[in-house]
Amino acid sequence: MTSSPSSSAVLVPAVVLRDKGDSSSPQDLWLAILKQIEPKLPRGQFITWFKDTALLSRDGGTVVVGLPLPMALNWHMENYRAMTIEAARSCDATIEKIAYKVDGGLKDNRERSFDLLEHFPEKKRRKLPGRQEVKMAEGIVSKILNPHYSLESFVVGSNSRLAHAACQAVAAHPGDKYNPLFIYGGVGLGKTHLLQATGNAILKQMPKATVVYTTTEDFTNQVIEAIRSQKMEQLRRRYRCVDVLIIDDVQFLANKERTQEEFFHTFNALYEDCKQVILSADRPPQELQLEDRLTSRFERGMIADVSPPDYETRLAILAEKAREYELFIDMSVLQFIAEHTTRNVRELEGILMQAFAQYELEQRMPTVKSIAEIMRKLSKDPYEEEEVVGFQVPPKRAATFQDVLEEVSRYYSVSVNDMIGASRVREVLLPRQIAMYLGKTYLRMSYVRLGQMFSNRDHTTVMNAMSKIEKKMQDDPQLLREVRAIEQELGFGR
Repeated sequence: MTSSPSSSAVLVPAVVLRDKGDSSSPQDLWLAILKQIEPKLPRGQFITWFKDTALLSRDGGTVVVGLPLPMALNWHMENYRAMTIEAARSCDATIEKIAYKVDGGLKDNRERSFDLLEHFPEKKRRKLPGRQEVKMAEGIVSKILNPHYSLESFVVGSNSRLAHAACQAVAAHPGDKYNPLFIYGGVGLGKTHLLQATGNAILKQMPKATVVYTTTEDFTNQVIEAIRSQKMEQLRRRYRCVDVLIIDDVQFLANKERTQEEFFHTFNALYEDCKQVILSADRPPQELQLEDRLTSRFERGMIADVSPPDYETRLAILAEKAREYELFIDMSVLQFIAEHTTRNVRELEGILMQAFAQYELEQRMPTVKSIAEIMRKLSKDPYEEEEVVGFQVPPKRAATFQDVLEEVSRYYSVSVNDMIGASRVREVLLPRQIAMYLGKTYLRMSYVRLGQMFSNRDHTTVMNAMSKIEKKMQDDPQLLREVRAIEQELGFGR
């Protein structure tokens, strides 16, 4: 199992640095660095990974950047270190090196870290009150693009590689050779993510572009309202002056003759003006029940499908989402979900959100057993046998201390012999203390008996271990969740 926050010291570089009286404060310098970084990243990534960060100290050419969570350490070192060094040097040419330190005291501490939303407000177009829409120009309304949808955050697999590459090409050169771009695939496979991510990418490089994202249903309603109010000509003019038109679920144009006619003329006007059109549907163009002239227009551009993800892609999506939710979860649990949830990405996210609820609300780590139970509850067939989700509940019996040792051993990937032996390495101490705690708390074993089980240790050693683990559980929510998960697996659940 990966290291937990309870042992986060192993993740923190042993660096103790002092300021040397620089002319600018660490806070001012870090804000200047963030201003260099922010334009280079999608807004969602910037806010997620640089929230609650700070410049802790400086010693000559080395600056120490504080991160609020252990999970952010490797991500920053792998993905943002070079960018941060470059930004730092552009602010102060004497900076040579970036070091990182995990400091849990930074989280939501506005005296030590910046409120990014205050210093980097989102540049919003005019939002319509009470609606998830934005007014682009007089008479032109678009649904709000989700800022979390980016091409960088989309997990690419063999099922979506062509579609993702096409979106990248369109984002780089809208209105060029991949026009229109037509993406098709089943429900919950990521089409909407790709469409909105492409719109976000275009706006990033062309902030003044008019990018309209809508659904076929909304477009149809606008046509109906224009007919009713005799303002069809105004509607035509509005749509034909946009730079990028993105329409989701065009299969619903079927059997709507007047809407198809208006869309046909709008499409032609935009195409001839080299304006980008991006479309999605649940089937390829030739299988849609649309007018032949529309189908032929769709087929003249780039057509890419998004199919159900394979096992490796499903696992990668789960790992990325777990990082996004800040959910510390054993890889075996993610592997179990990926193996048995095969239909679409939305279903994967639904299972993972249930796991997140366990983590946050029930204060316990998700396990294979608890996830299997969730999957049975969410099954459309309430009588589905347990074996269908790959987990068979063993006959119930009272747990023994050997069960405790084996479960703690499995959870923390240490051997039982190391736990009960004389080893004092860091990786063994915590599991040993947890096993002692469970034996005393749930099996009513005496301190003397527990000491005998652990290589004849003195009973005062066990008492000291009990005191330490109980205090750690009070101070460390992550450790509390881990212990609760082990309790659940052993049938000790509260």
